[in-house]
Amino acid sequence: MATKKKEEEIKEEVTEEVTPEVTETEPENEFEKKYNDVNEKYMRTLAEYDNYRKRTIKEKESIYPEAKAVVIEKFLPVMDNFQRAIDSAENKDGFYEGVVMLKKQMDDVLTALGVEKIKSVGEEFNPELHNAVMHIDDEEQGENVIVEEFQKGYKIGDRVIRHSMVKVAN
Repeated sequence: MATKKKEEEIKEEVTEEVTPEVTETEPENEFEKKYNDVNEKYMRTLAEYDNYRKRTIKEKESIYPEAKAVVIEKFLPVMDNFQRAIDSAENKDGFYEGVVMLKKQMDDVLTALGVEKIKSVGEEFNPELHNAVMHIDDEEQGENVIVEEFQKGYKIGDRVIRHSMVKVAN
């Protein structure tokens, strides 16, 4: 048995000598620190760039609808004048037909741009879509029902370009 103990002690000594302890030296530690710092800065810069890219895409996407709405708003008085010219015509000659065709063409262009007319007469008053400029009491009409439209309202999707000017009953 004594020999077995001596054999085990010798094996332990040999194992200790064969597998030396690995110690980190100062330069490797400094290298790892520098590497980690540079890597962290790189990852932060990459994340900042990705956020910047996403933000600019959102900004570009929001500019077009805003600009389109502003331009269309400038054309709405022209549409109103076309309608006034059609309404005030006494004789239905060639000039009248030309004005009607121009108004129809403008309507088609606005429709192609996604502009919709806001429904008003016979509808319930909605302050998000309509601007009430007159109020009447009429027992034949329902509560908050629009009875007359003074100026057409327009919208693109859910965004109102111009509210309808209306007369509301009750």
